[in-house]
Formats: sequence, C-alpha cells, structure tokens
Amino acid sequence: MPLTSNLPALDIPNSSLFDLLFEEIDSRHEHKLAIVDSGSQVTFGELKSDIEAFAGALAHRGVKQGDVVALHCPNSTTFAVALHGILRAGATCTTVASLATAEDVEKQIKASGAMMMLTTSSIGWAGSRGAENAGIPADRIIGLTGLHGMGEMLAEGHAAPDVDVLGDDIAVIPFSSGTTGIPKGVQLTHRNLVANILQAGAATEDAIREDTPAVTILPFFHIYGLTALLNLCIYRRATQYTMAKFDLLDFLGIIAEHRAKFAFVAPPIAVGLAKHPAVDNYDLSSLETIFSGAAPLQLDLAEQVEARLGCVMAQGFGMAESSPATHIRIGHDSPLDSIGRAVPNTEYKIVDIDGEALLEIDPPREGRSEPGELWIRGPQVMKGYLNNPEATAATLVDGWLRTGDVAELDPEGNVYIVDRFKELIKYKGYQVPPAELESVLLGHPAIADAACSGVVRSDGEEIPKAYVVVQEGKALTEDEVMDYVAERVAPYKKVRAVEFLDAIPKSATGKILRKDLKAMEAARAAEH
Repeated sequence: MPLTSNLPALDIPNSSLFDLLFEEIDSRHEHKLAIVDSGSQVTFGELKSDIEAFAGALAHRGVKQGDVVALHCPNSTTFAVALHGILRAGATCTTVASLATAEDVEKQIKASGAMMMLTTSSIGWAGSRGAENAGIPADRIIGLTGLHGMGEMLAEGHAAPDVDVLGDDIAVIPFSSGTTGIPKGVQLTHRNLVANILQAGAATEDAIREDTPAVTILPFFHIYGLTALLNLCIYRRATQYTMAKFDLLDFLGIIAEHRAKFAFVAPPIAVGLAKHPAVDNYDLSSLETIFSGAAPLQLDLAEQVEARLGCVMAQGFGMAESSPATHIRIGHDSPLDSIGRAVPNTEYKIVDIDGEALLEIDPPREGRSEPGELWIRGPQVMKGYLNNPEATAATLVDGWLRTGDVAELDPEGNVYIVDRFKELIKYKGYQVPPAELESVLLGHPAIADAACSGVVRSDGEEIPKAYVVVQEGKALTEDEVMDYVAERVAPYKKVRAVEFLDAIPKSATGKILRKDLKAMEAARAAEH
C-alpha cells in the first residue's frame, strides 16, 4: 500500500486563492506589516485593498475571466499586488523568470497565450521586448514601476470585477525550470494552491506563526517562492522581508536588523551560511529555523549550518507539478538528510525504474529500501501540462505524479532524495548519483562550491567529472580533489576528471544546471 502523511487529513475548501488569503483579515492584522522590500512596505489591510483596486484596473483594460496575463517582476510588494490582482480579476497568471531573455519571454508568452504583459524596467527590457516580439499590443505591455505604472492604476479607483472563481479554474502557469529539458507550462488550479498552502501550513504550524518575522529571498516567480514563501507567510499573517536580488550580506543584515526567526533558502545559500567568513560579523541569534528547498540538502551541509548558527535546519521536497510541497521535514523527528514524511492529504510510493513494482522496506529491517522513483498523489498535483497531452500522460499515471527523482525509504517512512533519474551517471553499468559526489566535495574545507556530471570520453565510456569552485585564498590540484573523493566513496563512484570554474551554473532557485555543463562539454567536443 502507498504511504501517507503522519499528520491529520485536512478539509480542502473549493475556494479561490484570494478568498483563502484575504476574505477575512482580523482587526489585529489590518495594520500589521505584511511585506517589506528594499523600497516599500504594505500592511495586510493595504495589500487587500491594493489587490482589489489593481484587479479593477486590469478589468478596465480588457482583462477578462480566463485570460492569461504574464508577470515579469522581481520580489516586491508590487509582485504580490500584481499576482493576486490578476487572480482576483478571474484571470490566470504565468510568471516569468526575472533573468529571462527577450527570446525566453517571447516563447513563454506564445506558449501560454498571454494577452498582456506586466513588467518592470528595474530588471531590464527583456519583458517588454519579448512581449512586443510575441505580438502583444503596446497598450497591453504595462510597466509596473513606470510613470503610468501600478501607482497610477491603483489611483484610478476601479472596483474589482464581480467574478465567480472556482477551485478548478487555472490560477497560475509557471514554466518548469528546464534543468534537463525544454520548459513546460504547468497548469495549477486555485484548488491546487489552496490545498498546498494549507498542507504546508499544517506541516510548519509550530515554526511559522504570526509572530515569526520571516526572510523570503527566493524568487516569487518560481512556484517554491510563490507558494511556500509569499503566500504561506500571508496565510500565516507573518511579516516577511524580501529582496529583489539576492545578496548574502544584505540577507544577513535583514536577519540581524529585524530579528528574523525564519529564513527560506536554497542549498547554495546554505553553503554560504556554512562557509562564508562574513556570517560571523552579524548577530543571527534570533534565527530559529532555516528551511531549504528547491534542491536536496546534504547531511554534512545541514549539520555545518546548525552547528554554526545554533538553529534548526529543515528541508522539504516539491516540484512545480505539485504546487510545490509534497514532503516537509522540520525539527528533528526525522533524519536531517531526509525530506521526512508527506504533508497532509498526500500519498507517496517508491517505484522501480520500470514503474512496475512498489519498493518497500519491512519495519524491523535496518537501513533503507532500494532506490526507485518517487510517485506522489494528492490535491496539490497539477491539472496537467499546457497543450502537451503526451508529456501529461507520461507524467500523470492513474492520478499519480511521477517526480523523476530517485528516492529511498527508511522503516519509519522517511524519504531520502538521491538524485534525478535523468542526471544519474552510468559508469561501467553502475549508477552514480551526482548529488552524492557533490556532498562529499562540499565537505572539503578548500572547496566553496561544486557540481558533478557525466562526461563521455573518446572511448565512449561515461565517467563522473567534478566541477569545482575553490575557496578564495585556497589552492587545490585536480589530483587532490580526486584523491579526496576516492577516500570517501565506493571505487566505481570515484571522480575521474576535474575542472576548476569561477562559478557553478545554477537556476534562480539554486538548482545546478547540468544541461549547461553538458552543453559546455559538447561545444568542446565539437571543436575537436
């Protein structure tokens, strides 16, 4: 039988996201700060009224229920008002990556069918140029921070339209990050997002409270930032401090100045917290919990952060296709390197690579199950990929979401993410998880960051290769790196090539872009 959450099941209402977050704002929260960014702040009461006014301004400009509106904006109070204004108007929002190129924007607008672009010049002109190239009329390309931007739109005083938004209506269409392939539009309904906020809220009930100042620095355009940061904190009525562009020193300064108790990070930021010398210059004693998501958090790294900062290191698992959270480990009830048990109303199982057999572990047995693919079923699972029935059919099987992640299970039902199926290195018939090698490499005191990928030699053999960023002021040779790993892994997992880089290519949420590493290797091979 599939495994389930150890938390009580929740009643998921058939409501819109706006109704969940804003229908009732208690008097004690009306004037409480909801979001603070580098240049503005907004209370919960102001946020609701701004969203209503912005929805009215959009409707006045022709946005109708069911339309798709593209949002290209960094983390800010502006992003929050725009996102929820789009949804309050009955439309669907497709969020665009802040660093997207004009070509990326054009492709996403055409793929999503967006009829309007909301953008800002603070992150360049890719949004407006991409929208123009996609054929969106000039009067529907709106600069949110320009002369005729959001402030003017709110001042127009248009009432929000009278729309009946149902739980099954599409709320957002984020595009998958495409770390290993072509990005796909993920259709998430209002019910998906409502469910996941309630699920994540139940799993973090003791850690995120209304008296928990939180730092939300991961991008809101990504489903992790949208649901687990922006909207979860709004739901919890916790004040959140955000920033348009991540800077480690600014991040540390926000924690120290505002006595933040909770911080959301991705593993690359955790590396900085564990190793960067500047951390010692800030008073971070208020921190109670640091939550890592978007990519697996390795045990050694989690232990280093906990030891250095004296806080609890937590992590979760999710993907755009699951809104995103499916598992959350917070506190020390589950092993530090696991993603713990599922959030409420969620079933999960580990299936062999061919999808034929359920991999189980007997409770009396020590250790973990054999690795297999993690499958998920629950109310947070997407409706499907936009205009891509083939990909939908391959990913959703009898209601189960195939995650594409290699996982293991322990006797208590805790799940451990090993790696992505598509990223496993095949060396002489053995499967080598890059994440395991990366964890070993990050344990070296002279290594600031690292990635591993499979490269094919001239004889056709795929071998594990390490890409290493050396700590400033340190020195390393290729042989020293290979010897260090060889002493700590099975012989078939040894690193057999090393390259030193200035930086590891990563997505905005910290996922290693192995496709960029492979493209680099392919370009070199083509030259020879």
